[in-house]
Amino acid sequence: MSDAGEDGELLGSSRLLDILRNAPAHRIAAMPDMDHGLADEEPFPFLAIVGQAEMKLALLMSLINPQVGGVLLVGPRGTAKTTAVRALTDLLPNVRRSLCVHGCTEELLEAQGMDGLCEECAKKVGYGQPLTVEDKVRLLELPLNARLEDVVGGINERIALEQQRVRLERGILGHADGNILYIDEVNLLDDVITDAILDAAAQGHYTVRRGPLKLTYRARFVLIGSMNPEE
Repeated sequence: MSDAGEDGELLGSSRLLDILRNAPAHRIAAMPDMDHGLADEEPFPFLAIVGQAEMKLALLMSLINPQVGGVLLVGPRGTAKTTAVRALTDLLPNVRRSLCVHGCTEELLEAQGMDGLCEECAKKVGYGQPLTVEDKVRLLELPLNARLEDVVGGINERIALEQQRVRLERGILGHADGNILYIDEVNLLDDVITDAILDAAAQGHYTVRRGPLKLTYRARFVLIGSMNPEE
């Protein structure tokens, strides 16, 4: 009797293992990890960061009072500098954001009239359509290989060739307006670009001049930099 019971138990276990091996969940779990080239859209929660009280306080103060002028995080790798910065967007209320790739807004319309808008947005105004929409605050990360033209903006060559119209286009600083601008390894950034960013952050705006063209962009953003003292 005992042998039959043991055989039955072994047979039942074998069948159970076969079922588990053939289950869809097992096949999915057994698949190799694949890099789909997509960044994680859900940042690590800011309130879940343990320790780093001074860093978290400095970041929160920069969000509450823009007069702080920015924050520089200094520390070795693995101290949650970038993780903390990327988690800040979930703490902020929504802002008005332009629906146009050129950054056309109702404020720009009031300041410069129809000439300050692109052709598409000028049509929207005629139809009574909005130029902006309420959206979440974004985090813009400045690449170290960015050129000065990428940062401050310049002439849109595509529009100049296709529409025979010379138009200045805002750069990263203009897109950072109302958002968070983060510069990792800021100590490795070119001095000219660093000066342009600091001037725009201090004044809340900056001016681009290209020949006879001159345009001032609003640049009210939270500036955060980080660096590794060993580099």
